[in-house]
Amino acid sequence: MKVRNSLKSLRTRHRANQLVRRRGRVYIINKVQKRYKARQG
Repeated sequence: MKVRNSLKSLRTRHRANQLVRRRGRVYIINKVQKRYKARQG
């Protein structure tokens, strides 16, 4: 999982990317390609 300051650019890289908020953190998850996983901050 990558940790980034901004997730906006990562979200557009694959059409199945979803932006999710969990426990005060912002995540990018992708159920099709598992390698697109990121957390903000």
